[in-house]
Amino acid sequence: MKIGITCYPSAGGSGVVATELGHALAEKGHEVHFISYSRPFRLETEGTGIVFHKVKTVTYPLFKYPPYSLALAVRMAEVVRREKLDLLHVHYAIPHATSAFLANQILGEDRVKVVTTLHGTDITLVGSEESFFEITKFSIERSDAVTAVSRFLARETREKLRVEKRIDVIPNFVNPRVFSGAGDENLRDRLDLDEGPVLMHISNFRKVKNVRDVVRLLARVREATGAQLLLIGDGPERVPCRILAEELGVHDRIHFLGNRIAVHRILPFADLLLLPSTVESFGLVALEAMASGVPVVGYDGGGLPEVVRNGVDGALAPLGDLERMIEMTRELLQNPARRREMSKAAKGRAAADFSTEKITAEYEALYLRVIREGA
Repeated sequence: MKIGITCYPSAGGSGVVATELGHALAEKGHEVHFISYSRPFRLETEGTGIVFHKVKTVTYPLFKYPPYSLALAVRMAEVVRREKLDLLHVHYAIPHATSAFLANQILGEDRVKVVTTLHGTDITLVGSEESFFEITKFSIERSDAVTAVSRFLARETREKLRVEKRIDVIPNFVNPRVFSGAGDENLRDRLDLDEGPVLMHISNFRKVKNVRDVVRLLARVREATGAQLLLIGDGPERVPCRILAEELGVHDRIHFLGNRIAVHRILPFADLLLLPSTVESFGLVALEAMASGVPVVGYDGGGLPEVVRNGVDGALAPLGDLERMIEMTRELLQNPARRREMSKAAKGRAAADFSTEKITAEYEALYLRVIREGA
């Protein structure tokens, strides 16, 4: 098959999943064309079966903001027509599913099938805004197939947007071979980490991720456990976290590592991954941690309980209960044997239920179904 993939290229779960899916499809012999305003975060270079098509936006005095969705629609139509694509797979409803609809209007009789994958905030935040509600609902319902990364997100879409269209749940995935390595052997020396346990948090540092709570948690458990913290990612909450760390006197126990592509080289050094998000539609970073043998401590809300089994391969506190999360973290840091049990269970869970091979096959089956329905 010839597949066009559009995603946000920044360091976020939807872009990571879309890029890794493209790699997996190319490895299976499909031809994959990425269409976006810049090269996706994990698409470092083009390889066999993968081509990147850049969308060029126009700056014009009458445009307060460049009309990216229109430029994207035109580029999609160009690539579909020139490369003879079989379908477009867009990640995120707004604006990608909308642009795909417009591209098909341009293509007319040459239109292709559109698969839209919903990842979370396109529904829970953007899609629920009054100014985007109608276009989000319209774009989803005009897609030939719709997938959501969790049962939670599928329910949210039906309830918040009153969508009656079939939504297939295809979860995010991880390559167990990539995330089961030993990691960067020089990392501990480079960061001057001591022998104390390592807590880790990876995110886009937006408010919904509650990164400041991670700093507060460290301040509460460090004396009893000797814990240190690695913060990976960047965003609006990074500076407030630095200020809070200074105020709480834990700045010397925290390493801000910024955005990293090769998180699989860092995750094996963690004893626990902390994920106190207000809502996670799935929690891709939790799955990557589990594949690395790192138990996850987070909140029992959103789609995270579909990934992390409380008490088996991680610990989930009631949503918003930071005190309970602190208590769980302290207990696990002081019980290495329990952590080892959870680590083994986590790796097994990731490999058995969320492997790249298994989930890619589900997408391939969906593509074939959609194409045959239109034949």
